[in-house]
Amino acid sequence: MSNRIQKINETLKQELSYLIRNLKDPRLNNDILSVIRVEATGDLRYAKVYISIFQEDGNKKQVLEILTKSSGYLRKQIGKKLTTHYTPELLFEIDSSIEYGAHIGELLKKLDKSEKEN
Repeated sequence: MSNRIQKINETLKQELSYLIRNLKDPRLNNDILSVIRVEATGDLRYAKVYISIFQEDGNKKQVLEILTKSSGYLRKQIGKKLTTHYTPELLFEIDSSIEYGAHIGELLKKLDKSEKEN
């Protein structure tokens, strides 16, 4: 990945974090939503936005729908900040790596506890 794309990815991540935090949708509880990483394609036509949502699974789908519906607005706002020819289309995906890490941590604690008991 080129240095330019890495810088654009970081800029997108920072701007999206700020913009999403300031969305005025009452269904979004922004304390539980964070942008984990952004991966733009080399031609800047698309950018996958990986988000982490700390709440029940049923609400995750709703939050993802809200962000998808807001993607046009978010893209327009980002276009004002980027100095590139194209503003990438935003594709939101849920990143479960933090939850997976927490799950692995719990498993390791249980394993450690069972070893101490034996």
